[in-house]
Amino acid sequence: MRKMTDPPEKVDWKCARCGETLEPGKVTVAYMKSRFTVDLMKCSECGLVFIPEDLATGKMAEVEKILEDK
Repeated sequence: MRKMTDPPEKVDWKCARCGETLEPGKVTVAYMKSRFTVDLMKCSECGLVFIPEDLATGKMAEVEKILEDK
């Protein structure tokens, strides 16, 4: 499984909203009044963020469960 700290694969991802190339950058993710800053691919033009499926169903799902169990 890919860690949240691993660099994104070298793929020229394009923004679905405006067509610009996505670039790695700091993104604030919020869930249940908790905020986390992570590096994700995002559009510098419109701000749309790409969250890979393995991250969403893996580490992010684990964090959600931990926060819900508190």
